[in-house]
Amino acid sequence: MPSPVVVDAGELSTDELVAALHDGQRIVVNTSLFGTQKQVTLRFDGETYYCDTPTRLHKHTTEAEMRTCILKNGYTRDDADESG
Repeated sequence: MPSPVVVDAGELSTDELVAALHDGQRIVVNTSLFGTQKQVTLRFDGETYYCDTPTRLHKHTTEAEMRTCILKNGYTRDDADESG
């Protein structure tokens, strides 16, 4: 299995992140919660989107659901030209 792409929260746009998932990349997002650093792994198996946090595995069945999760949790930068 190839090494995941590692990014800091806000480094990519949502479009860039979703495109990487569709290309088969696993993405590890470095983020912080209440001052504590954590890593979240995002992946797509061709059918289901996964958002694996240290405490919970979120599953999303549509790209729109995954985009909402990504944006809600602040994993990407806030670009005005985001599609969705």
